Amino acid sequence: MDITVESSFLKGTIRAPASKSVMIRVLAAGLLSRGETRVRYPSTCDDALAARQVIRSLGAEVSEGDNEWLIKGGISLLEDVLDVGESGLTARLFTPLAAVLSQPMTITGRGSLMKRPMGMMTEPLQHLGVTVETNKGYLPVTVHGPLRGGNIRVDGSKSSQFLTGLLMSLPLAEKDSTIRVDKLRSVPYIDLTLRVMEHFGVKCEHSGYERFFVPANQEYQAAEMDIEGDWSGAAFLLVAAAIAGELKVTGLDPESRQADRRIMEALGAAGVEADMTQGYVYVKKSDIHPFFFDITHCPDLAPPLVCLAAYAQGETVIRGAGRLYEKESNRALTLQEEAGKLGVRIDLKGDTMVIHGGRVTGGESDAHQDHRIAMFAATMAFRAENPVTIHGKECVSKSYPDFFQDLKKLGGNVYE
Repeated sequence: MDITVESSFLKGTIRAPASKSVMIRVLAAGLLSRGETRVRYPSTCDDALAARQVIRSLGAEVSEGDNEWLIKGGISLLEDVLDVGESGLTARLFTPLAAVLSQPMTITGRGSLMKRPMGMMTEPLQHLGVTVETNKGYLPVTVHGPLRGGNIRVDGSKSSQFLTGLLMSLPLAEKDSTIRVDKLRSVPYIDLTLRVMEHFGVKCEHSGYERFFVPANQEYQAAEMDIEGDWSGAAFLLVAAAIAGELKVTGLDPESRQADRRIMEALGAAGVEADMTQGYVYVKKSDIHPFFFDITHCPDLAPPLVCLAAYAQGETVIRGAGRLYEKESNRALTLQEEAGKLGVRIDLKGDTMVIHGGRVTGGESDAHQDHRIAMFAATMAFRAENPVTIHGKECVSKSYPDFFQDLKKLGGNVYE
């Protein structure tokens, strides 16, 4: 489906979408807990709904109330196939969790996820006593536990999602575990995992994010938790305000462990007027300067940062582009292609992107079935010379289902 966004001035107050990164971790913790977990302000994006179905398949009961979910935990075998939809986090988190059980479990998915690598899970799980079969390093993956614990080494250079799954599942193992991690990227996401585990009464120690010690035979304790706002989705709103608006975005935790909280650093580096309080983040239209930013630990910021750079007079340098090659699309090449259609040149040089900003002409853009590319194209439109028509806009439901509706509420010229 297509949608068109015209030059607009956004103004008002909006609540950030709920964080799917936090939500999926909390769903996993709720599954593993005895008793009833209460989740307020839940995310209802596609990835969160996929994770909800997975925990139901693993024995949890989930009921939905007015802006809250109740999870009655207890992991058991109800189904032997887990469909994670298109959620990479759900696939890599729940594979070791499924291995807690003593029966074979198959994890599968759909769409672009079937082309994203999963082979990094095989050897560590085998060392923990799990039988693993993959489709030549891709989904579907079949695991046969139980996960016994032990000493393993994990490659953290491409994704921290599998490490999250190990950290959340190994407390249930019969033996203590030590994980040595090489070249860990996305460190803030591991902080987020550890924070959720602690909230549910489970302990883990680490030394400089290179060695993790997980005591065995722990029990998750049911808890109550508010799902904080998603800095990844909110980053597009904040950048849109910097380009053409004046917004207050509520629901964001200034002390969040989410990696994309660093959008505030990027806005500051670009000379944007932005303030953060306990109640909201305020951003208004500013003269945007070229800037330098490293996205190694926050790769999902690349699309909104390219939008910000597109309206800076001069060259902006973004380092860490190598983290973009195995997302829903190859985001480095996709951003280069789609920005080019809208009049903005991007040069890719190894791990670096150089964005030549100053003028956005508008035009047509393909979302490539990638939610962040659809939101990128819409954000590029707010001060473009011509409208931007986005093909495949429905993919925003993966992380931010109300994105286009929120833009309309804020005064955006958005037409379907």
